[in-house]
Amino acid sequence: MLSRLLAAVLFCSFGLEVAFAAPSRVIILRHGEKEDAWQLCGIGQERAAALAANYLGRDSADSLFAAGEGPAAFLAVTLHTLELAQPAATTWSLPITLYSVLPQKDEDKDQALNRATQQAASDLMSNPAWQGKTVVMSWEHKHIANAKLERAFSDEKVTLRQLLKLDKLTNVPDWPSGNYDYFWIVDFAKDSAMPTGFRMVKQEFSGTYANLPSNDWGEPNGLTAKSKCDLKGAE
Repeated sequence: MLSRLLAAVLFCSFGLEVAFAAPSRVIILRHGEKEDAWQLCGIGQERAAALAANYLGRDSADSLFAAGEGPAAFLAVTLHTLELAQPAATTWSLPITLYSVLPQKDEDKDQALNRATQQAASDLMSNPAWQGKTVVMSWEHKHIANAKLERAFSDEKVTLRQLLKLDKLTNVPDWPSGNYDYFWIVDFAKDSAMPTGFRMVKQEFSGTYANLPSNDWGEPNGLTAKSKCDLKGAE
């Protein structure tokens, strides 16, 4: 009886945000530019390679990780997000933790992405292997932050903005459909589910990858039909 009571108390404590195994930092980014429902276009594939070489890979030129630090995990949710994260994860010899949602009808896709995003956020705040470390989330943009989606499912939390409590901070915007070139960097205090810092970092490339779109937040990305990329912007 005592052991069952103790287990119940611990469970309730987690629900009341007392016991956590939160990472110290979460790096959120959108998948790369896509060709169709199944794969990235050439520009998106270049972006995946550029991110590995410049920001997210081992020994990258402008690493987002502190010296001597690496990512504890890469998380992805769709084929597009998996394809984007793979080159960087490979440099660290890390598998990608995939909350897999495959292409399907829009109404079913939203529901599936809701569940996957909720599960990923729950794992993020409870996995002791990630506690105090940096986790990279390659995600679908509407389920990062989108007011219309949040209103459509007003009885539950369905975006990372809600689930990671970014909505408690100021100036955390919707993710625009035409932006593929930013990171959101979220910091957490030790043993807390409340974010202590949020900043947006623009992806900027030179040399081999100088052709990649680097549009400001909310501005057109300049892609045309010649790119063979899907220009609608939706997942």
